[in-house]
Amino acid sequence: MTRKDKHVSETPATQWLKAAGLRFEPHAYDYIDHGGTAESARQLGWPEHAVVKTLIMQDEQTKPLVILMHGDRSVSTKALARAIGCKSVEPCKPDVAQRHTGYLVGGTSPFGLRKPMPIYVERTILALPKILINGGRRGFLIEIDPLAVVDKLNAHAVECALM
Repeated sequence: MTRKDKHVSETPATQWLKAAGLRFEPHAYDYIDHGGTAESARQLGWPEHAVVKTLIMQDEQTKPLVILMHGDRSVSTKALARAIGCKSVEPCKPDVAQRHTGYLVGGTSPFGLRKPMPIYVERTILALPKILINGGRRGFLIEIDPLAVVDKLNAHAVECALM
């Protein structure tokens, strides 16, 4: 059951999007711990491939970075490291990710981040007409054009998806 009619208050992400002049459509759903993109896609009636997760990683020098990945795919950290010219990349621990982004895990958005950091996007996401991506709160996704997102975030396309 979609909860488009449910009011979701502003988040740093929605404030950033409005300031950047990006159009988006909000979609609220019932957040379930460890439900991930499969649960949000099911509730909202979207293919999981079009639900994009925002993952916070770090390189071998513990410098943070963002990777946007299809909900039904995983990140090859080896391929990502090669693509961005690092020796290694690994996921940040949840508390570290929260310090870098200002968002709780499960509610991490690439918009309105606490600290500036490089943003990468799986190249195949750019072929989708619309995506759902986190709007800065658990249980809140936004529908948006992926090309507009990449342009405004200065995101770099990479190939690092695992099936």
